Amino acid sequence: MRFSLFIFFLCGSVAAQTNYPKDYFRPPLDIPMQLSGNFGELRPNHFHAGFDLKTSQREGLEVHAVADGYVSRIKISTFGNGKTIYITHSNGFTSVYGHLQRTIGAIEELVKKSHYSEKSFEIEIFLKPGELTVQKGQIIALSGNTGSSEGPHLHFEFRDNKTENIINPLFFGFDKQIKDTKKPVISSVYVYPLDNNTTVNQSKRPLLLNLVLQKDGTYLADKVVANGKIGFGINTFDSDDVSFNNNGVYKVQTFYNGTPNFGYEFNTYSFDEMRYVNALIDYPRYKNTHQRIQKLFMRNPYKLSIITADKKNGVIDVVPNLASIYRIEVADFYGNKTTVSVPIKFTVLPSVINKEPVLSKYFIKANNETNFEKDNVSVFFPAGTFYDDFYMNFDFKNDVLLLHDDSVPVHSSFTISIEDHKYPETKKDKLFIGAVDGTKISYISTLQKGNVFTAKAKTLGKFELVLDGTPPKISILKPIEGKWLTGQKSIQFMISDSLSGIKSYNGYLNGNWILFEYDNKTKIITHNFSDGIVADGANELKLIVTDNIGNSTIFESHFFRSQKQ
Repeated sequence: MRFSLFIFFLCGSVAAQTNYPKDYFRPPLDIPMQLSGNFGELRPNHFHAGFDLKTSQREGLEVHAVADGYVSRIKISTFGNGKTIYITHSNGFTSVYGHLQRTIGAIEELVKKSHYSEKSFEIEIFLKPGELTVQKGQIIALSGNTGSSEGPHLHFEFRDNKTENIINPLFFGFDKQIKDTKKPVISSVYVYPLDNNTTVNQSKRPLLLNLVLQKDGTYLADKVVANGKIGFGINTFDSDDVSFNNNGVYKVQTFYNGTPNFGYEFNTYSFDEMRYVNALIDYPRYKNTHQRIQKLFMRNPYKLSIITADKKNGVIDVVPNLASIYRIEVADFYGNKTTVSVPIKFTVLPSVINKEPVLSKYFIKANNETNFEKDNVSVFFPAGTFYDDFYMNFDFKNDVLLLHDDSVPVHSSFTISIEDHKYPETKKDKLFIGAVDGTKISYISTLQKGNVFTAKAKTLGKFELVLDGTPPKISILKPIEGKWLTGQKSIQFMISDSLSGIKSYNGYLNGNWILFEYDNKTKIITHNFSDGIVADGANELKLIVTDNIGNSTIFESHFFRSQKQ
């Protein structure tokens, strides 16, 4: 047992000891570094992959290449990181810059050329060494708010060139840019009874423990009186001296009677591991309260590389005749540490708070594949779709498929098939399987084969076949019909679709395709006359917007413009 623990925790420390270059990279911005988000921070369905650098609450700050290298990839997307540049460096690492307002110089020329050659706003470009080189400090872009950004900032990260794993930027000397003398905060500690026979402080449900500050700066929790298997969870955050944000913590380590039993450290991990954030947290509590309790145990082990655990995966087996101490240590990258001690005692007491009743007869074993069928519906869950075993609510009535609810996290896609005998053949090409949340319907990409419609989903809830015969809406923000637009720099439209959502938007000036940039937050598309497609004099404009089912709306107009200004 001692040897196993040594191997576990030795492996966990190897990444932290890797010899990363400390003085090779410069900051990507010229202003002092402040974080609105840090590496490993818990986000919806993923761990954060880098730093979110504050940009003084505005766009347009100059973004610099952090070292010599070549632009290896450019991605322009309406979601995610928005406009993003990847620079590969000769020392084995790639730096990434996201949510950009626009690129600069030769990079911008390549981007604009690719937009027009592919006739698409969303593009992805891969380049080879030597095709587009940059020097350390070169301005490559302006900071922005594109993609899924919730405010102006620069997303900045590092990746390993060989493994493509993401790496904590603090390892590259950026810890010198941020002063941090503050200890992480553990705002709450929960204890979980982990089997049907266990009670904790006379409860069969998770309990919040009170914390009392001790003279030495540590915290002492309420005594846990239990029998059987238990686990713990914490709500914790960290901050530094300059950023004024509550960000994620760097390291968590627990000890049972002085022996390490569970921990994780945000050094490096792969993108394939991102969704395991839903296994790490108490997901049902998060969905109900938006509070992310980080579980310090695994009922059913999952392959998250940052975790080190003993043979019991952090689960504590409370047995008679042994008074125990459970210790939680949360630390930041700078060594500031907060400690909580939890005394544990074995006692069998009657339960006062019972478990919530199980209402379903459908039991899911996470490690087995499962298939449900009823009437004209079937659902297939591959092994590993879920993290833990549970009872699922499953039903199909009034043409609505009920698959539990979103309080249970899904790791990988499952398949829904619905056979339709309701709609005539002429309308079947307008049907899709939609996720239903109250009055909101979300489109899921659907395949049709005869009367059978099939879709892959990644969230539990309600589903039904939806008929979409309604075309998208187009609204011009400023009328142009028959007007001279000599002093106007752009044309803007708001586009929307009430059911299946917008799939494509294509604009044409005098028969030539033109670029419209799309902002998913405002639903506004913009064509800039600086692209040079507009003609001197009369111009005919045509805009076609199509939804995911194939319904289209066409807007046509004409205007005049003089190129002499």
